[in-house]
Order: sequence, then C-alpha cells, then structure tokens
Amino acid sequence: MTKGQQKGTLSILIVGIILGIALWGGFNWTLELTNTEQFCISCHEMRDTPYEELQDTIHFTNRTGVRATCPDCHVPREWIHKIVRKIKASNELYHHFIVKDVDTPEKFEAKRLELAQHVWKAMKDTDSRECRNCHDFDSMDFERQESRAADRHEEAIDNNYTCIDCHKGIAHQLPEGYVPETPGEEE
Repeated sequence: MTKGQQKGTLSILIVGIILGIALWGGFNWTLELTNTEQFCISCHEMRDTPYEELQDTIHFTNRTGVRATCPDCHVPREWIHKIVRKIKASNELYHHFIVKDVDTPEKFEAKRLELAQHVWKAMKDTDSRECRNCHDFDSMDFERQESRAADRHEEAIDNNYTCIDCHKGIAHQLPEGYVPETPGEEE
C-alpha cells in the first residue's frame, strides 16, 4: 500500500468515525427531544384533554413536589423498550397527521375508551413497568398507608395484580362506557 493509499484509508476511517458519532448523537438527541412533556403536549389533542386532566391529579401536584410527566408513564426508560415504544408511536403520528381521527374534542371523546384500552393493555403486558419506575411493592410501608390501601396492595400481591389492574383513571378521567374488570378497581 502506498503512502497516498494509507492517507486515503486513514482519512476515510476518520471521516467515518466522525460521521458515526454525529449520526448517533443526532439520533439520541432526537430520541430525547421526543421524550419530553413539551413534545407530547405540542399536539392540541394531548394538551387540551389528557394533559389538562393530568393537572388535576396527585401525579401533577402533591405534598412532596414529585411530578410525573407524560414520558414517565408512557415511555419506558430502558433503551430497547424505549425504541420499541417510539416505533409503535409512529402509528399515533399517522393518526394525528394523516387520519386526523382525534383532532377535535368530540372525536377524542368518541375514541377515548378504545385509546385507553390500548394503553391499559400495554401496561398490563409490561406488568405496569413505567409505574414501577416510581412505585414498588417492596418499598411500600403498609403500616403507614391507609388501611384500605394497604389491604388492596396486599391483595394485589397475593393475586399477582399489576398497577393498572386497579388504578385505571388515576391520571386521566375514565372513558364513558368503562366497566371495571378487577375487584376493587377504582371507578
């Protein structure tokens, strides 16, 4: 290999490394940008209904000042699960930009039960993984909980319930036509 070929190969390698770093950094920057509450509520459908409802819950304002944002509940923290969720979210973009089937409050309300059921199923399938980022049975002090809550949490452990089995409607209002499925489920 001549000196010129060595320089060319080294140059291509350096450019490739720099380009790879730039592309990876850009990908991660975009991933994090789309993982913010500001991004989530940039669609009026999210800002005007689910986000407004969230503001009236304990997950938004509480005595400790700990606040859950949209991604805390709807986007996994682990990288591979986060990527899978982002790919699935492309369907939501399709419905937002192309189909426009929830672009008015009336259309949103008409689909609310179906949308909620999709979210509940996803949470059930992952054992309420995002809830468990903040809430964990092993960390709960049942002695300091109200007796009703402590009893329900112990029942949940005994019956292998997951958070969403009993806590539908904890951050957003329950859809019209919703019927509880689990004993003790919030109504």
